[in-house]
Amino acid sequence: MKAIVYRRFGPPDVLELADVAEPRLRRGEALVRVEAAALNPKDVLVRKGRMRWAGALTLPRTPGYDFAGQIERLHPSVQSSAGVAVGDEVFGMVQAMRGGTCAELVAVPTDELAPRPRGLSAERAAALPLVALTALQALRDLGELRAGQRLLVNGASGGVGTVALQIARARGAQITAVCSAANAAMVRALGADEVIDYNEQDPTSGERRYHVFFDTFGNRRYADARRVLLDEGRYVTTVPNARSLRQEVLGRLGLSRARLVVVRSRRRDLENIATLVEVGVLEPVIDRVLPLEKSAEAHAHLETRRARGKVVLTVG
Repeated sequence: MKAIVYRRFGPPDVLELADVAEPRLRRGEALVRVEAAALNPKDVLVRKGRMRWAGALTLPRTPGYDFAGQIERLHPSVQSSAGVAVGDEVFGMVQAMRGGTCAELVAVPTDELAPRPRGLSAERAAALPLVALTALQALRDLGELRAGQRLLVNGASGGVGTVALQIARARGAQITAVCSAANAAMVRALGADEVIDYNEQDPTSGERRYHVFFDTFGNRRYADARRVLLDEGRYVTTVPNARSLRQEVLGRLGLSRARLVVVRSRRRDLENIATLVEVGVLEPVIDRVLPLEKSAEAHAHLETRRARGKVVLTVG
């Protein structure tokens, strides 16, 4: 099968289209023929070798965590009660550091995929899993965001940010979005009540106080965010580094109100996301769609950190 492969860590040009062996199914897995895969900042960090602390990253490897496609085969261990069948159109995110969705076929545990939202193309469905799971688990589980509470989203025009705005709007929050002036109209359309242009104002120095400070960009420390948090306010970040990992440990011990969202691929949450799409609450935001063979170009664009929404690759 065709897949994007890199044999050493480095810049986008380490990526190449290659012929590789089809994945072998393990217990509880489905073989999915990929129609579209979406990129995330995590793909860039892993490709550069900056996530080796998180686990063994063997080479060569195939990037990609998000996917949408069709089930081609099931491992014999998968029972009919699993709720999946050959031919199902599905979407999902492969867990942890595994990767591998930038390929014609990918093996996925059946509890890490769900039926694709009705009426949604593969490209649009692939744009959702990681960012929507991250935003949902960050705001619902760690931020404990409730109706009427004030939320600040730093990096509101990116992949996670654009979804967080929509989920927060559905939960009835009052939303302040931080982005450039060029993206102000877009984030207002997605649910922001107020927009802060980071070129004009430091979002950690205003008078307004927030229940949740959601940093999707990774450039606002908890020590700074505390200045605009209520006493009971919570800080949630998506970016793992030494500082955020330390705060996560303290947060789990109840010694800090800062948390790091470690996204988990759960079918139940994917089904909830699909429902939000189907009832018109959530709309995937896509910056651009490129063919699989232009993966290096897609990675280079993602590295600029200027993508408005998701970068998606079509497969086949």
